Amino acid sequence: MSATQPSLRIGIFGPDGAAGDERHGCGLWAAGYRSVITAAGASPVPLGESSRGRPWGDILEGIDGVVLSAAEAPTPKQAADAEALCRWCDKHGLPLLAIDTGLHLLNAAYGGTLFADLPRELPEALQHRHPPEKGLRHAIAVTPGSRMADLYGDGEVIVNSEHRKAVQKVGRGFRVGARALDGVVEAIEAERDAWFCVGVQWQPASATASGLDIQLFRGLVEACQRRVEGGVCAAA
Repeated sequence: MSATQPSLRIGIFGPDGAAGDERHGCGLWAAGYRSVITAAGASPVPLGESSRGRPWGDILEGIDGVVLSAAEAPTPKQAADAEALCRWCDKHGLPLLAIDTGLHLLNAAYGGTLFADLPRELPEALQHRHPPEKGLRHAIAVTPGSRMADLYGDGEVIVNSEHRKAVQKVGRGFRVGARALDGVVEAIEAERDAWFCVGVQWQPASATASGLDIQLFRGLVEACQRRVEGGVCAAA
C-alpha cells in the first residue's frame, strides 16, 4: 500500500486476544489482533464486545473489514450480536475473519452445529487441547482450490490447538477450508467468491502462533483493498 493511500481500518469485534506482554510466535510483534493487523498493513479499530443496541451501519462506519473474536463462553447477547454482525457483513460484502469461538458463532449464524466437547463426542479425534499446558500444535490439511489454499498454500500446515469445541455441520453457504488429520474441521469459508469470509479454529495472533499465520490477516487486508478499489466505500 503506498503512502498516499488512506490506511485501511479493520474493526475488532470481541476481545483482542493479547495476554500481558506476550509476543506473537514468530517474535516479530506483540501477541494480539491489534498488533498483527498493524503488521499486516492496516489500522486496528477496537469495536467492543457488544453492539449496545446500536445499528451495525453506525458501528461499522468507516470500517473496511472485521475480525470477529469472542470469549470461550459468550453471553447470549454477545452471541446474538456476533451472528447479526456476520449477517450484516454478508449483506454488505464486508470482509470478515472469524477466529476460534468467532468461527463457532459464524457457523451458527448459517445453521451450522458444533461438537461441544470433542474428547467426549468424538473420542477417536486427536488431542486438540491439553489444559493447563498451552502451545499444543498439530497439522491441518488445507483443502485444494480453497481460499485457505490461496492464503497458506496446498498441503499440510502446523497450527496451534487449544479448543474443546469444533464445527460438526458446516453452515449453509460455507465449505471446509481445512481439516485436522483426524477429520475435525479447522477452517470454513464462504462459497461465494465475492465475499471474503474465513473462519479458523486456531489462534493466529497468539503467542503460540507461527509466522505463517499472518497470511490470514494479509488476506483480509488485501480483500479490503480490492473492495475499496472496486468502488465500495467503507461501511456506512
